[in-house]
Amino acid sequence: QVQLVESGGGLVQSGGSLRLSCVVSGSIDTIKFRAWYRQAPGKERELVASIIRNGAKTSADSVKGRFTISTDNAKAMYLQMNNLKPEDTAVYYCNVQAGYVMQSYWGQGTQVTVSS
Repeated sequence: QVQLVESGGGLVQSGGSLRLSCVVSGSIDTIKFRAWYRQAPGKERELVASIIRNGAKTSADSVKGRFTISTDNAKAMYLQMNNLKPEDTAVYYCNVQAGYVMQSYWGQGTQVTVSS
């Protein structure tokens, strides 16, 4: 079992920055995949950025050069978001996949609102 607790969302003006945090606890040694997703109103949840066990990272084209995913001793993960745009407004979720069957675990979500 893995537990995820997010923080760091809020309201920011276009061009501003926010840093989302996700504290990870439980069976952290079994985690193989970490990611941030987001879901805007009326849209499907989408992958924003991910990092796998060897440190390789990916990010969506819409956030490349602006958002950075990172981890801290496997007990926390972060999403640094710079040059935010109104279209980045969404609920952001941290996600990990762990164990042999890649069980998926989700944080509670944190709202990010970017005003124009």
